[in-house]
Amino acid sequence: MSFSAEERERYARHILLKEIGGPGQQRLKAATVAIVGAGGLGAPAALYLAAAGVGRLRLIDDDAVSLSNLQRQVIYRGTDVGASKVERARAVLNELNAHVDVEPMAQRLTEANAGYLLQGANIVLDGADDFETRFAINAACHAHSMTLISGAVGRWQGQVATFKSGLTKALPAEQRLPCYQCFVREKPPDAETCAQVGIVGALTGVIGSMMALEAIKEIAEAGESLAGRLLIYDALDAATRVVKLPRDPHCPVCGDV
Repeated sequence: MSFSAEERERYARHILLKEIGGPGQQRLKAATVAIVGAGGLGAPAALYLAAAGVGRLRLIDDDAVSLSNLQRQVIYRGTDVGASKVERARAVLNELNAHVDVEPMAQRLTEANAGYLLQGANIVLDGADDFETRFAINAACHAHSMTLISGAVGRWQGQVATFKSGLTKALPAEQRLPCYQCFVREKPPDAETCAQVGIVGALTGVIGSMMALEAIKEIAEAGESLAGRLLIYDALDAATRVVKLPRDPHCPVCGDV
């Protein structure tokens, strides 16, 4: 896969990095990344993945832009209120990088359609805001052996994790990696939304950018994968920590039984 002169100049700073270089940039160009949720996390992730030269971005969201979104969903403008998120995001991403094929899917991902909506993706980014959607994404990624990068935010804290259970399901049990439902077995009874508790807008940019960065690393095969680990960022304390995520042998998605 060759680059035009314009692409070589556009991606020059990537190509200079020994961890990416020409081969890594070619892998980015050949990749398909599905982003579920074109909101606080999906918006900055999409901007950076388009800028990075990911060949195809699939945006999955059935929502319309609302005025309250504009505090953090920086891909949209005031004139976009009421319009389809994925259609407006496609317009912005096409202006940012015409070399990227942006595929808008104005649908709500469910257990029934997850396999169809995510098919062919190399990486799936989960920026959903409800556990039912997250569980459906995780089950599809495990079943179809896709890498899942999950992000979540609330108030002043965010987290990012990478899940590769589907890519390791053929290995001996002790070598398999956890899936999202090993981490969150079921919907917490007291689950809160950003609409209920609030969210500082810039935090979604931090976590969404981290999700994009982990996707770039996975595609370009650079650095150490976050698979099997959870990165937690506390903005109030300006503190970051990483914890190991154990695999649950009794997990309903990837367990041994």
